[in-house]
Amino acid sequence: MKDVPGTDEQRQSGTSLGVVSQRFADVIDRQLDLFLGEHAGLIHDTEAALRAYNDASREEAEERYGDFLDLVETGTDELTAMRDAYAQTLDEDSAEEYRALFNRLVRKRLPRFGLEV
Repeated sequence: MKDVPGTDEQRQSGTSLGVVSQRFADVIDRQLDLFLGEHAGLIHDTEAALRAYNDASREEAEERYGDFLDLVETGTDELTAMRDAYAQTLDEDSAEEYRALFNRLVRKRLPRFGLEV
């Protein structure tokens, strides 16, 4: 059996990129880990808001969904700020590659917040 470098790290972080460039995968994984730690309350509140919407009566559903969307927007804004701050340190081509991979990994690891990044 041949040992392939990087596969253990990818399995542990949840990142499997295949042919896609892995140049920024480690830094993005660390950024998303940081987001998960620093915004655990927001993530919990977002999930609770979705449950409240799903459990709401017809009369309350629209307001509950609005609450959920507000929390999703807050998380998305935080992730976008993190992404853009790092991308500003890169040349244009690298920044484009980084943003695309960041967005992909957000959609994979944090799908609630990944639709708008």
